[in-house]
Amino acid sequence: MPKDYTAMPPSQVRRADRAVEDEAWIRAFLTRAPYAAVATAYDGQPFINTNLFVYDAERHAIYIHTARVGRTQANVEATARVCFSVSEMGRLLPADEALEFSVEYAGVTVFGSAQIIEGEEARHGLQLLLDKYAPHLHPGVHYRPIMDDELKRTAVYRIDIESWSGKRKQVADDFPGAFWYPFTESNDNTADT
Repeated sequence: MPKDYTAMPPSQVRRADRAVEDEAWIRAFLTRAPYAAVATAYDGQPFINTNLFVYDAERHAIYIHTARVGRTQANVEATARVCFSVSEMGRLLPADEALEFSVEYAGVTVFGSAQIIEGEEARHGLQLLLDKYAPHLHPGVHYRPIMDDELKRTAVYRIDIESWSGKRKQVADDFPGAFWYPFTESNDNTADT
């Protein structure tokens, strides 16, 4: 009898052998991931936006920001439920049969609710974003700290994490024929063509 996936918790990974239960690994992955896909929905229509983000371990939340108006704001105001995903690709894994080709990967999926925040918490979320993406620059030294009127020009969201799951496929370093996708940023072969 096939499993009823709709009856399972959303954070349950189908392949238990790929599930990462180590919450420290999940937190570390969220801390280092450069960007995420945030899924919202309106009237049954899903929407995905790619965003910079920061994970705040102390508050067990994620902060993002977008324009003051737009699809994300409209969707969150209508339905606060969101799904958030970060991932990375490892080596490609060839095989003798086409359907057996595979890839190394790792990722975290978060389920929760989003809300627009304001005031000091918005300032806190934005500063965490600045600290993540420009850790070598400091407010009051390299740039003017966030001003009240600037907070009015952006929408800052806090995603309250209700559940999450980690998933990873990793094989031995000596996997026969394993190779890196040739067009990744760190392995870009297009510059010479």
